[in-house]
Amino acid sequence: MAEILAKLSLQIQAGTANPAPPIGTALGPHGINIVDFCKEYNEKTSDKKGQIIPAEITIYQDRTFSFILKTPPVSDLIKKAANVKKGSADPKREFVGSINANQIKEIAEIKLPDLNSYTIEQAIEVVKGTARSMGIEVK
Repeated sequence: MAEILAKLSLQIQAGTANPAPPIGTALGPHGINIVDFCKEYNEKTSDKKGQIIPAEITIYQDRTFSFILKTPPVSDLIKKAANVKKGSADPKREFVGSINANQIKEIAEIKLPDLNSYTIEQAIEVVKGTARSMGIEVK
């Protein structure tokens, strides 16, 4: 295995990666083939269109790359569950939507592999905290 040159993390819309910014500007300086990355990413995420799927990209000394797909961001999942476009500008005073305990548990189960929590209960608390900080009421 070649020596690692850089590690990057990008949040990209599933199935719609193209060489334009921000992908091109992030990968270009490292000298990898951006079109190859975009094709490979789009193939792997074609079944998840409409979601933001983060990719952890490892770039090697010989200008090759590999990447790992992560689960969508918690905030993105919460916005979809609450059916809102964005969070509140003042989350302590103004609520923009609400989600129930079942929705929170579903989101926690989806995110559990990528969170720094060991149990589903801890993951639920992480999701609740994110929802509150976005101005989403937890019922």
